Amino acid sequence: MAMRRRPKSKQADLWIPTSELAQTPGHPFYERLNKVLADARFDDFVEGRCARFYSEKGRPSIAPGVYMRMLLVGFFEGIDSERGIAWRCADSLSLRTFLGYSMSESTPEHSSLSRIRTRLDLEVHQEVFTFVLKVLAEKGLLKGRTIGVDATTLEANAALRSIVRRDDGTSYQEYLVALAKASGIETPTRQDLARIDKKRAKKGSNDDWKHPHDPDAKITKMKDGRTHLAHKAEHAVDLDSGAVLGVTVQDATHGDPTTMKATIEATVNGVLAVRKDKRLQGKLHDRALREWVADKGYHSNATMEMVEATDLRSYVSEPDRGRRRWEGRESARRGTYANRRRLRTQRGRSLMKRRGELLERTFAHCLETGAMRRTHLRGRENILKRYLVHVAAFNLSLVMRQMLGAGTPRGLAGRLAALVRVWIELLVLVARELCSITQRLGRFLGGLADLVPLGLPSPAITSSTGC
Repeated sequence: MAMRRRPKSKQADLWIPTSELAQTPGHPFYERLNKVLADARFDDFVEGRCARFYSEKGRPSIAPGVYMRMLLVGFFEGIDSERGIAWRCADSLSLRTFLGYSMSESTPEHSSLSRIRTRLDLEVHQEVFTFVLKVLAEKGLLKGRTIGVDATTLEANAALRSIVRRDDGTSYQEYLVALAKASGIETPTRQDLARIDKKRAKKGSNDDWKHPHDPDAKITKMKDGRTHLAHKAEHAVDLDSGAVLGVTVQDATHGDPTTMKATIEATVNGVLAVRKDKRLQGKLHDRALREWVADKGYHSNATMEMVEATDLRSYVSEPDRGRRRWEGRESARRGTYANRRRLRTQRGRSLMKRRGELLERTFAHCLETGAMRRTHLRGRENILKRYLVHVAAFNLSLVMRQMLGAGTPRGLAGRLAALVRVWIELLVLVARELCSITQRLGRFLGGLADLVPLGLPSPAITSSTGC
């Protein structure tokens, strides 16, 4: 072998043009969702409503339709933070296509989402929610005759240990240290502070304490017994279709009879906007918003007086208050007795059962599957902006469930996997049956062979099943 220098190998180019990358088919869920939004002219609607917030001069900004679509992605992908939404959209080819971005373009960052949310007012987000209601009405998924109302808590993006006194701004830790020194402990340890905190009868009152960065968050006892800073989300659900007709985010310390009025007003405004659309004439029930159903937390004299003064038919569970006196409350008495009679009917019992099923389903999908149980925003208005589009995404999931049989991409993947399992099981059953038939045929032919000594001709067919 001749002795010579080895030629220098050439390093392969690490950079590949995006046009030469292998392209895979888009996600079927987002393809159909994009078609639904395109047929409804969603992006044109949003740009028309947001035109007043943008200047005609300067470099092009991120389209408001892209901002709304990214918030929809937050629900469908189960992402609670805007930073996580931005990362997911940048990483997914199907989501890039859904947003209208190519591989060579940069998707919006989380800071852009925050700036756009601050720029757009609450009315725009409410109009997007109403727009989705019109899409549901066009698909026959909205009736609006009977609504169910219920509320739940949203954990605030604020730590309880960061609260301060409303009067002088003293932090909670400083307050405990002052109590320890007043009791004779000059240099209290962490264990001393914990013991003093545990002995306090009234640990935290919203009248005395607030969070310095989120004053709208209130000290609230959650359903699991823990105490957190929280907000209150209230839904009004169509009991015929399961769609959310109205949603509000309110003070967590306010009782259900107090917050119900704002939620019903938001529901009425949304239903009226749908009825005014000439394209949707006849889509809603002729007697829209005639019945409402709620649990016993909404039962009060003021609620019954309101029902008696309107043409609403109430189905509200009544708590056991013992013997009641009605002096000066004749309207409340009539409303309470009429409500009792309706609850005893077959329709009343069925509506109460359906209310529990559909309302809990909306909370489960929006807060657990959609990951909004704990908010990553501060300020009730900011939370409501995000939550309106979040619940609108839930309503769109009803449309997708009607079209594809699944309301989320994960749900569609689960259905496809289940279908594959069914086909595999069917093929296994067919194979076992064929094997059994082959075995029986082999035994039959073997029996014919045993007849040869009796003088019968030998069968020309032999079989080996191998099963």
